[in-house]
Amino acid sequence: MFKGSMTAIVTPFKNDKVDEAQFKKLIDFQIKNGTSAIVPCGTTGESATLDYDEHDRVIELTVEYVKGRVPVIAGTGSNSTREAIMLTRHAEKAGAAASLQVSPYYNRPTQKGLYEHFKAIAEAVDIPIILYNIASRTGVNIEPETMARMAADCKNIVGVKEASGSLDQMTRIRQLCPQNFDLISGDDSLTLPILSIGGTGIISVVANIVPKDVSDMVNAFLEGNIKKAKELHYKLFGLIKAMFIETNPIPVKTAMGLMGLCDPALRLPMCEMLPENKAKLTKQLKDYKLI
Repeated sequence: MFKGSMTAIVTPFKNDKVDEAQFKKLIDFQIKNGTSAIVPCGTTGESATLDYDEHDRVIELTVEYVKGRVPVIAGTGSNSTREAIMLTRHAEKAGAAASLQVSPYYNRPTQKGLYEHFKAIAEAVDIPIILYNIASRTGVNIEPETMARMAADCKNIVGVKEASGSLDQMTRIRQLCPQNFDLISGDDSLTLPILSIGGTGIISVVANIVPKDVSDMVNAFLEGNIKKAKELHYKLFGLIKAMFIETNPIPVKTAMGLMGLCDPALRLPMCEMLPENKAKLTKQLKDYKLI
């Protein structure tokens, strides 16, 4: 259902408020360069420090401005099931094509708790739900067997953004889940390997700054042009690594500031990069001829 290069878009700020005018420019930049879906209010969009009104407004604005040009996959997950349902119902009402649901963070639920959490959200809405598995940030891994159970029991749980870093786990997901269950990379550096085991695309951080190259790489692979996909993978690799010198989205927002795409302002506890790391990032941007 969801494939290609899907961008986990940043939320630009100006005077500590969402910069709606700049956000629209970023959406146009993405769509013009081949991005196949916009994903607002994810980790990269600093959802953790948006208040409810801002969170709802960013999703509404994205849907309104995209105007059906590409799907909008709204980040509406929470460590509170009630809160996730509230946010997801709003996204559905706003017209989002799907919801991205991060696994509950800090609580560290059991596999049964994860199943019940996602099942409750799925039953509360009709739009498709993509799970987001990133144990390094949430403290809990969604096991492949749990995903398979959810895929079987909940018709609108249609895929997973996998950021476990384990190709073994992703292979198990591909084996256990239905063929139409989308395996989406949640790690830019692993996109090509994930595509090779049956992945459908990437929800990308680095596509915020190089959307065309990420889109071209994924599309080349899906069209059978493995040589071109490999060339783009190696071209992107150093830049991708620079995106994670510090905690995401600090490097990508800093890069966007250096490139003139948006103000690099972050909300605490995200803060300005260390000078030595900013120097490494700047070198990668210069090597890539982005600045």
